[in-house]
Amino acid sequence: MQNRTPLSIAVAAVAALAAMPAQADGTPPPAISVTGEATISAPPDLAQIEAGVTTDAKTAREASNANNAAMGKVLLALKSAGLAEKDYQTSRLSLQPQTAQSRTSGNSPQIVGYRATNQVTIKLRDVSKIAGVIDAVTAAGANDIGGINFTVSNASKLLDDARAQAIADARRKAEIYAKAAGVTLGAPLSISEHGVAMPVLYRRAAAPMAAEVPIAPGEESLRVTVGVSWEIKANP
Repeated sequence: MQNRTPLSIAVAAVAALAAMPAQADGTPPPAISVTGEATISAPPDLAQIEAGVTTDAKTAREASNANNAAMGKVLLALKSAGLAEKDYQTSRLSLQPQTAQSRTSGNSPQIVGYRATNQVTIKLRDVSKIAGVIDAVTAAGANDIGGINFTVSNASKLLDDARAQAIADARRKAEIYAKAAGVTLGAPLSISEHGVAMPVLYRRAAAPMAAEVPIAPGEESLRVTVGVSWEIKANP
């Protein structure tokens, strides 16, 4: 094998480096960064209601027994309204002592009774039944309506449409900037989603009512925001 001197090795290495294409120096290319937005509105087709019974009594047993009896009527009302058992579920169950300041025991708190609470989450697959269900459960004894949450079942599909529109909005803005700056818009360098809209939540108190409760589901707005960076090139 032919011996090679350190000098010949160094010359060969320099020649190999010279033959390689120039490497990027790490400097990012010139770019235009913009934010694109899109909003799609759709009527909600699902609703969720929190309904329950709160009962006060002198003893824990009395409060619990009275609450169980009242809640049994509420569940029966839900079944009579045509709801499937899978569409309502117990979400809160509690039994808490109620205290008051005592005038005869150095103002220390004394237990004066007990409060039992039982709450269910009701899913309605037909928003037109909301008023009827609220009236049915309040008439059956429910005295705690925690809130109504309207949602859109096909929100994912609608958000995909909004994402495409948000990208188009971002490109429109970028082209305006590119034209004003006298450059040409190149390929996108990065795309990031900044956020999507949250469901609308309505909260209200409720008591037994003779007439149907007026409910206005309205429309839910689904909004998407994206950030896009485009490479820019000088005009020829």
